[in-house]
Amino acid sequence: MDKVVFLDRDGVINRDIEGGYVTSWAKFEFLPNVFEALRRLKEYGFRVVIISNQAGVGRGLYTEESLAQITLKMVERVKKEGGNIDDVFYCIHRPDEGCFCRKPNPGLIKQASLGRNYDLARAFMVGDSEKDIAAAKAAGVNSILVLSGKAQVESDADFFGIKPDFIAEDLLDAVENVIIKQAG
Repeated sequence: MDKVVFLDRDGVINRDIEGGYVTSWAKFEFLPNVFEALRRLKEYGFRVVIISNQAGVGRGLYTEESLAQITLKMVERVKKEGGNIDDVFYCIHRPDEGCFCRKPNPGLIKQASLGRNYDLARAFMVGDSEKDIAAAKAAGVNSILVLSGKAQVESDADFFGIKPDFIAEDLLDAVENVIIKQAG
């Protein structure tokens, strides 16, 4: 079975724009240590899959084509830096649309796993919000809350009784001190 790590995008890979959306490559800023974290995941044989809500498309703030361009440039840059992103799944629906793929629902993780040989019981979902943790729990995946995005302090981790399995400072901390050690 393949080892897999699911990653939220904004707040985990790139800087989250508070109250806004990353609508173009010019607004996309990689967070510190991301390239090293992705290199380490590749080195240890993990598949890396981005799982991200992108409701800005559904709200008409940017297009699917813009999102595709941002994604292509992100994947290319990660590859250039020695890491790898194996796949990317987005939910472009607005929260009021009740879509099964929109986190906190597990739909994107389930969709990303279809036809793959992923061991979900040993997989990880790394995110910066309650929605990421809830989606991981609903899919039966280990959850890691990083403090590099929306959740700024460890006390933010008590999401109405939904607690992450692990808390890390950022993606590199999650990779080195949780994922690699747990998967070993």
